[in-house]
Amino acid sequence: MGLQALFFYLFAIVAVVSAFMVISARNPVHSVLFLILTFVNAAGLFLLTGAEFLAMILLVVYVGAVAVLFLFVVMMLDIDFTELRAGAAKYAPMASLIGLIVAAQLVFVIGGSVISPAAKDAIALPIPALSERQNTQALGDVLYTNYIFIS
Repeated sequence: MGLQALFFYLFAIVAVVSAFMVISARNPVHSVLFLILTFVNAAGLFLLTGAEFLAMILLVVYVGAVAVLFLFVVMMLDIDFTELRAGAAKYAPMASLIGLIVAAQLVFVIGGSVISPAAKDAIALPIPALSERQNTQALGDVLYTNYIFIS
């Protein structure tokens, strides 16, 4: 099994498990943390396919939107922050687990280039005919030539 397949299975399994935990967690704070973990793993899957632009957009838009949504939920629920700070220790194991998973994935991704420097060449490009250009340029060309809607 190649290094790319190992990363795919790692990201896919963690994404599916964390997506299930989003809907099964009783605590809204845990659900938001699992949702962020799901988005990070989905971005990792996008990176494996060579869609760097989509991966970064996913992180910026969705993780940013989740943070803002969580802010509104906290404001609407009128949570007492002194009580929340007193009980923050009970969230530490779950936050530590999610932090360790994200850190391990980062070590695998960064360490993958050290273990197998040729792994980056094995990644398939989304548009093979445009291999000399970057992914974002090719995506812009496709969006504004083939799929533009003239009104």
